[in-house]
Amino acid sequence: MNCKLRAWVSTAALAAAIAGASFARAATPEECQSLRKHGHNDQANACFESLTQAREPAIRAEGFWGLEMYQDANNEFRTAVAQSAANANYRVRWGRLLHERFNNKDAANLFQEALQRDPKNAQAYLGLALVSADGFDNKAVEEAKKAIELDAKLVEAYELMANLALEDSDTKAAASEADEALKISPEALDAMAIHAAIEVLADRSADAWLARVRQVNPSYGEAYAIVARHLFLNRRYDDAVDYYRKAIDADPKLWPARSELGIQLMRLGQTDEPLQQLEMCYDNGYRDAATVNSLRLLDSYKNFLTFRDDKSIIKLHKKEAELLLPYVQAEVDRSIATYEKKYKMKLPDRVQVELYPDHEDFAVRTLGMPGLGGVLGVTFGEVLAMDSPSGRPPGTYQWGSTLWHEMSHVFILTATHHRVPRWFTEGLSVHEETQVSPEWGERVSPEIMIAIRDKKLLPVAELERGFIRPEYPSQVIVSYFQAGRILDYIKDRWGDDKILDMVHSFAQLKTTPEAIQQNLGMSPDEFDKQFLEWLYKDLGKTAASFDEWRNRLKELAEFAKDKNWDEVLAKGDAIRRMYPDYVEGANPYEFLAEAHVAKGDKKAAAQVLTEYEKIGGRSPEALKELASLEQEMGDPKEAAATLERINYIYPMDESLHRKLCDLWFDQNNPVADVRECNAVLAMRPLDQASAQFDVARAYFAAGEQDQARNHLLASLEAAPGYRPAQKLLLQLEDSQKGK
Repeated sequence: MNCKLRAWVSTAALAAAIAGASFARAATPEECQSLRKHGHNDQANACFESLTQAREPAIRAEGFWGLEMYQDANNEFRTAVAQSAANANYRVRWGRLLHERFNNKDAANLFQEALQRDPKNAQAYLGLALVSADGFDNKAVEEAKKAIELDAKLVEAYELMANLALEDSDTKAAASEADEALKISPEALDAMAIHAAIEVLADRSADAWLARVRQVNPSYGEAYAIVARHLFLNRRYDDAVDYYRKAIDADPKLWPARSELGIQLMRLGQTDEPLQQLEMCYDNGYRDAATVNSLRLLDSYKNFLTFRDDKSIIKLHKKEAELLLPYVQAEVDRSIATYEKKYKMKLPDRVQVELYPDHEDFAVRTLGMPGLGGVLGVTFGEVLAMDSPSGRPPGTYQWGSTLWHEMSHVFILTATHHRVPRWFTEGLSVHEETQVSPEWGERVSPEIMIAIRDKKLLPVAELERGFIRPEYPSQVIVSYFQAGRILDYIKDRWGDDKILDMVHSFAQLKTTPEAIQQNLGMSPDEFDKQFLEWLYKDLGKTAASFDEWRNRLKELAEFAKDKNWDEVLAKGDAIRRMYPDYVEGANPYEFLAEAHVAKGDKKAAAQVLTEYEKIGGRSPEALKELASLEQEMGDPKEAAATLERINYIYPMDESLHRKLCDLWFDQNNPVADVRECNAVLAMRPLDQASAQFDVARAYFAAGEQDQARNHLLASLEAAPGYRPAQKLLLQLEDSQKGK
């Protein structure tokens, strides 16, 4: 009798015994779990019910756990641990319960406590690996390997290793680890599911593997959920929805999959069905952070306004929609028109753009996604979500740049049927930011400079893992930078057409090495060599002198703090030239500008702030100071251009729009003037009379006399004696009499 048949006979016999309520002996947790694994749910419930009558609290805990009576199970495990303080396995099982119920912090503590009692407890290492895997922590791999080292027959550890490898897009390793699990247990269901996911990701049929799953357990929906999760991680969102539906068709009570289905549908811009699916999960006790926060986010949508045209749907919070819509709509329209021409394609449907003033609401959109530390925007097919400029401190966020970044994703995901590697689409989006304006995009940060100095950049063929499972805290940021510079390099050397050729290769499921060889005519190793030579020619000297620069900048900051302007002026420019890309807090540009102003040299201050502006500095206060200096020196055109840059950084500033309103009027630019004067009005200023008058003046200059009249009347309603409005109203009436 083969192993598979023996397992079936054993499980069937136990099921029959339990169904007849005839026990020759007490059932064990393992026997109950086997019944569940094989889809004998009624018998499994009876089995678990019998465990709740056991004398040992740890066994009772397993019974309550199997019956989904989680609080009772938790209480029994607590009793078991109190009675047997030295027992490591009780802590492991309690930790697994807490991990299943969304409490990773306490679960990890229990696994660590177990290892203190039994340093060779493989199950404890597996528990730690599962917790680490939830957060895409690189430690998951080493912890799973340690579990296997301690117990070479631990099937679940091999299945986890297979899952981790597939997350890293290493299909060969994933298949190998899954095969190891199946060698130990021909009924390793999650190993079969990993094989199914590999086939689906390669656009091959997974029917054979899923049929094997159903032979063991026809109701094992988790197999479909595993496939769905890997589709999601590879940005194939519609396909992920299909597989989550299959998961809950197989097991309607598979609440994690139902929750994920609701969240995926939310990501694709739906609201009604996500609410239905998530409420069903919540009502049945499945209340993890993603489910609860997604329900809260859905509830908050009543505070958003939606604006539609033939190419876009824009959702803005009602408290800022009037202010932001003209700016957001203009950039949405401009980016779509630019990318349609550049990528030689049109999108099949409207793009949905969502801006969240509360960063925590936006963060709900990114739950469960890898490589998103400090993320500003995220794209799901034709839906993109991002922080509103009000959701970040002024000067830390360039929303215009982020919108163009995410819009590039929309086009490239569509062009490749969602088959593009993460490193390439992220790199192209970073590259596109600076194509819109060289001042846009993230600058080369100190973390990036240290990685260049320490030679931590990854080979292009392995760059994907820098996004998924970082090995050091700043690796995700470094990977974004590296991917962006790779696309810069490809454009500089081969041109935009080669970038499009690579897009088409990825649409045909070519791997990164294949796409590079096919389109650039060299191996990935040779590409790495030539790319790094190009990169180090630009940044190598700065990286090599980073420590010296940092020490000298600290000294410069002390001079500025002490208002020792002579020393700032004597040493500041040399420090600036050592690392010109550094424009964050305590940068040489602002120290030098402050010193020049203190010394009465406003022209020199304007020059250094202009350099700061052109290199990508984005402090609204520094840029407003530059605009003020430009206006003082008789250059209102440059002053207006400088203030316009702030609109893409932090437009939530009434004084900014007032200045632009006046500057554009003086320069006879009625279109910009109308926009800026309306922006002032959208911020609900206390002085309604002057704000309404400015809008009326702008419309009058633009020839829109009906609009001008309406706002003049509003101005006079706010302040009946407001002379400028009275005068302009007379002028308006005189001009209409002459018609």
